[in-house]
Amino acid sequence: MSLRDVPREQFPHFLTIPTRWMDNDQYGHVNNVVYYSYFDTAVNQFLIERGVLDTQNSAVVGFVVDSGCAYFSSISFPDTIHAGIRVSKLGNSSVRYQIALYRNDDALPCAAGHFVHVYVERSSNRSVPIPAPVRAVLDTLLPADAAP
Repeated sequence: MSLRDVPREQFPHFLTIPTRWMDNDQYGHVNNVVYYSYFDTAVNQFLIERGVLDTQNSAVVGFVVDSGCAYFSSISFPDTIHAGIRVSKLGNSSVRYQIALYRNDDALPCAAGHFVHVYVERSSNRSVPIPAPVRAVLDTLLPADAAP
């Protein structure tokens, strides 16, 4: 199934994000670069809320190494975005998220994409295995049929 056709119930976690007036570009819709900000916000807010990311003090952090977005329909201020996130691949030192952005009460996403974190030791910027507490939290975002 294409991410274009993924209904909301396929995502185990959502973050509601209000659009802002400044998100609109001169064409009257949210500019494409803002979608990546929504992705980043949804993933990092989830990790912070679960207590596995302290942006100032965590010794191990996730660096974005790959991201992509497909756009299906426009978003405009004052729409409300519901960002669904799930994990599509959980490796030794990396995780690939899938994110879908649903506008207001729409059943299907207006945009969807991916976001890859590689976990690194902050002091050295060298990749390290995903810490056990982080892995446990990420496991909750795996589809039920992918869990061990």
